[in-house]
Amino acid sequence: MTPELLHAGRVGRPHGLDGSFHVVEPAPRLLSLGAEIWVGERATEIERLAGTDDRPILRVGLASDRTAVEALRGEQLRAPRASAPPLEEDEYWAEDLVGCTVTAGDRPLGAVRKLLPYPSCELLELDGGTLIPLVQDAIVSVDTEGRHIEVDGRFLGLDAEG
Repeated sequence: MTPELLHAGRVGRPHGLDGSFHVVEPAPRLLSLGAEIWVGERATEIERLAGTDDRPILRVGLASDRTAVEALRGEQLRAPRASAPPLEEDEYWAEDLVGCTVTAGDRPLGAVRKLLPYPSCELLELDGGTLIPLVQDAIVSVDTEGRHIEVDGRFLGLDAEG
């Protein structure tokens, strides 16, 4: 099942007095001025977008001052999938990879627990703690509908036979 809302970040510490806040764990492609955004279980609109892609600053209709932002701190920000920009070939939303089973040949390695952003690439963290780089050399195929990811065991230094 495909989630209707995609992770866009978390409400971080306040920025100034007008209800603006820093976004933690941002997905900048999902953050745009005037866009609908869910803060926890409530829909609102992005009224201000500043900062950088790595460190965005938002103000939303739900928070008009610093006190209101403090009450929202830590809440998940989610954007409707229907308004998300199209992905390029071989790009995926994290929500579509979480829960996929991962194998190297016939060898099961686990299921994707979460996607970790690293400076050089993103990593798939499997339920057993294994980390797999989400790079072309390591990934053989991704089938989000079939909930399966095939990796290259030899590239990853695994014995794909056993």
